[in-house]
Amino acid sequence: MTVMTTAARIRTRVTVPLRFPDGYATTAEVFTFHGLSDGREHLALGLGDWRAAIAGGGAPLVRPHSECLTGDVFGSERCDCGPQLREAAERISETGGFLLYLRQEGRGIGLYAKLDAYALQDTGLDTYQANLALGHGEDERDYTPAAQMLTALGAGRIRLLSNNPDKAAQLDALGVEVADRIPTAVHLSQANARYLSAKVAHTHHTIDLPLAG
Repeated sequence: MTVMTTAARIRTRVTVPLRFPDGYATTAEVFTFHGLSDGREHLALGLGDWRAAIAGGGAPLVRPHSECLTGDVFGSERCDCGPQLREAAERISETGGFLLYLRQEGRGIGLYAKLDAYALQDTGLDTYQANLALGHGEDERDYTPAAQMLTALGAGRIRLLSNNPDKAAQLDALGVEVADRIPTAVHLSQANARYLSAKVAHTHHTIDLPLAG
């Protein structure tokens, strides 16, 4: 995690109608930014009545969602990313808040390396062991840009939609108050059961799995 030494500022905003493969539709106000710490093109999607949610120091619902091409676009069942993205869009639209789409493929190691890690998982390693075997960290994600975006949007206090305790810890350390942690639903399939179990056992994700107990 880097130290947030500079402020980001809003670069552009544009209204984008969204429709998911199951037919669910909503509208997002999509923000781009200048001055993000890692120079990547992260996005913030304002959903529902996000202005009312932050008014008077309120705590909008926020999901920092790491990009997953295989899950978000192609519907891969090796992870739960696509269903989490769809769930977050609806839940945030209902209450008002932000979906942060972060360009951190493969827990920060990139798309090709993620697919290399998949190949190692097929030999018996879990998702964290595979990253280490490739010479990467278990999780290389830095949520400094997420904190910068939230600060630029006036959301210094949030309700965090995530199963990952590291997101809450990093955002708190970066000056974003996490008033509440709200887990996502369990999106379990035969293909991702081992992956989800590793998250529960290894990084204490709050996923209520029958096979994790």
